[in-house]
Amino acid sequence: MPGSEPIIRVDGLVKTFRSPRRHPGPLGALRTLFTREYTVKSAVDGISFNVDRGELIGYIGPNGAGKSTTIKMLTGILVPTSGELRVAGLVPWMHREENALNIGVVFGQRSQLWWDLPLIESFELVAKMYRIAPERYGRDLGRFRELLGLDEFIATPVRQLSLGQRMRGDLTAALLHDPRVVYLDEPTVGLDVVAKERIRTFIEEINRERGTTVILTTHDLADVERLCRRIILIDQGKVLYDGTVERLTASYAPDRVLVVRLASDSANDGTNERPLDLPGVEVAQREAGSIRLRFDPAVMPAPTLINEVVRRYSVSDLSILEPDLESVIRELYERRSAVP
Repeated sequence: MPGSEPIIRVDGLVKTFRSPRRHPGPLGALRTLFTREYTVKSAVDGISFNVDRGELIGYIGPNGAGKSTTIKMLTGILVPTSGELRVAGLVPWMHREENALNIGVVFGQRSQLWWDLPLIESFELVAKMYRIAPERYGRDLGRFRELLGLDEFIATPVRQLSLGQRMRGDLTAALLHDPRVVYLDEPTVGLDVVAKERIRTFIEEINRERGTTVILTTHDLADVERLCRRIILIDQGKVLYDGTVERLTASYAPDRVLVVRLASDSANDGTNERPLDLPGVEVAQREAGSIRLRFDPAVMPAPTLINEVVRRYSVSDLSILEPDLESVIRELYERRSAVP
């Protein structure tokens, strides 16, 4: 809700881990045991951001960037070294039980379901733990069964479920108590295309229908492109970017590619060898029957370029290739690593 208090406030969040400094040599282990020398590593280094109610945010970065550490502090599992953090007005590690009632969590590699019980019995236990009213439990579970297609395996023991089925069960268990905030850590890891699409649709529906705030961490950038209106990109424990995918693309990969397919009557007569001297446009590739033109829309708008191309060539087809999120993020990291 625009203008309302952010549901998540993170200000200068820092988390460091200390490990004993190990000494080499035959007596190194003994020396390590009796000395107080430590190596300090910052997993999260001064991160700040706010999240409004109902937002669906992609929280992304490479392995070791600090994503999971941040989520663990948001859930109250870890205590920050310094900085301030509030979720729905609560300090997570100081108010663990109250915070647990406000949040739902899904870790892609871990399950909160009871391994030997049928899936439906896990849901019943969750309902008792959160004291969910029977009418609400029946109504919400019915909706989840419809959205996630649970009926075909709801009576199956969890240990017999496929990864995709178990993930759908975990999503249901995390959302049965209608949490205000949901943290999804790699919810589609290892899933096939059909299972990924079902889970993406479910996340989209829950966010839209219930206004549930969703923080999504993933290495599958197709999840982010499909679901997230805003992304927070971190690396080495610091925020590199916080904003929309469109603004990120405009900043780090402004160019587009126009693929021109020539008509059969001009594909082999040397037409594609004609020079094209236009501002903001360069020929990226020439092939028999086609030309790829890289252009900057800020200098040469796509409609203007298309008009010029159609005027100069005999064209059978045109298409514009947009940069994908993965290539944009790779460009950002490459620029960052190039800075001494």
